[in-house]
Amino acid sequence: MSALLLLAALLLAYSNGANDNFKGVATLFGSGTTNYRRALTWATVTTFLGSLAAVVLAQQLMKNFSGRGLVSNDLVGDPRFLVAVGLGSGGAVLLATRLGLPISTTHSLVGALLGTGWAAGSVLHWDQLGKAFVLPLLLSPVVSIVVTLASYLVLRTMRCGLGINHETCFCVGTETVGVASSCCDSTVILREAAQLSASIGTTVTCRQRYTGDLVGVNVGQVIDGLHYLSSGVVSFARGLNDTPKIAALVLVLSALLSGAGPLIIGVAMAAGGLIAARRVAEVLSHRITTMNPGQGVTANVMTGTLVIAASLFGWPVSTTHVSCGALFGIGLATRTAQWRMIGTILLAWITTLPAGALLGALAWSCLP
Repeated sequence: MSALLLLAALLLAYSNGANDNFKGVATLFGSGTTNYRRALTWATVTTFLGSLAAVVLAQQLMKNFSGRGLVSNDLVGDPRFLVAVGLGSGGAVLLATRLGLPISTTHSLVGALLGTGWAAGSVLHWDQLGKAFVLPLLLSPVVSIVVTLASYLVLRTMRCGLGINHETCFCVGTETVGVASSCCDSTVILREAAQLSASIGTTVTCRQRYTGDLVGVNVGQVIDGLHYLSSGVVSFARGLNDTPKIAALVLVLSALLSGAGPLIIGVAMAAGGLIAARRVAEVLSHRITTMNPGQGVTANVMTGTLVIAASLFGWPVSTTHVSCGALFGIGLATRTAQWRMIGTILLAWITTLPAGALLGALAWSCLP
C-alpha cells in the first residue's frame, strides 16, 4: 500500500505538471517573445525551484491538503484513503489535459478528498470546506481579473504619457520587417508593407514589439527581459503553491522518504510538463486572448504576486484560476477575449470538483 500511495502521488504530480507547468510562460509563447521549447524549458526550471522552496515556505498548505478538518481524523493517515485521493484527483487532471483544458489541481484534490471521504463513510466538515477552500477558490479568479484589468489600464496610460509606442512586425525566416506603428491614440501609420511575400515552407510569424528609448535604454529589450523574469516568478509561485498540496499525500511516508517528498513531487511535475504540456499550452497561449509582451508582463506580475501571497498565508488558491483570470482581464481591457473558449474553460472549472469526487469514490471502492 505504501508503494501504491507513492505511485498515486507521482501520477497526480505528473498530471499537474502536464496541465499546469506552461501556465506561467503562456504569455511568452502567446506574444511571440519566444518559441514553445524555450518557454517550456524556462517554466520547468523555475517551477522546480519553487518546488524546492516549498519545503521551507509552504508547510501550512501541506497540512491543509492532508484532509485534516475536512474528513474524520481516522482517515487522514490511512494510506488507502490517500491512494484513492491521489488516483481520483490525478485522473481528473489527466482527462482535462487530454482535452487541452486548463483546470485546477486544487479543485480536483478537494473534490477527491470529499468524494473519497463520503465513500468511506466519513463525516464531512462542510463549514471548514467553505472557509478554508471554497471561498479562496471562488474569489481568486475574480480578484485576478479586477487587479489585472486595473493595472493594465494604469500602465497603458503611463506608457502613452511617456510617448512609448508599439509596432507590429512581419517576420519571414530570420528577417524582420516593420509593418505598422501604432500610437496610443490608435493612429496607425503603414510603412514598408508593399511587396511583402513568403514562399511555401518559410517560417512566418507576426508579433508586436515596443519602440523607442527611455533614459537611453531600448524599451523593447527591457520589456522582453521583464517578461522572462515575470514568467519565471509565476512558475516559481506555481511550484511553491502546488507542490505541498500533492506532497501532503505522502506525509504518511515521511519516515520512508526522509523529507524528500517535495523533491520527488517536483521531479514528477517537471516530467509531466516536458512530456505532455503541448495541448494546454496552445489553449492558454493562443485561444483565450491575443497579447503583446507588455500585456504579458502585466498578467504575469499580477499572477505571481497573488499566488505567492496566498502561499505564504496558507490560502489554497488555484494558480490556474489566478493565471487564467489575469488573461481574461487582459482580454477585457483589449477587447480581444475569445469568449467561446473562455466559456468552455469556465465549464471545465465547474465540473472539476465533482469529477474529482466521483473518481476518488470509485478508486476507494476498487481498492482492497
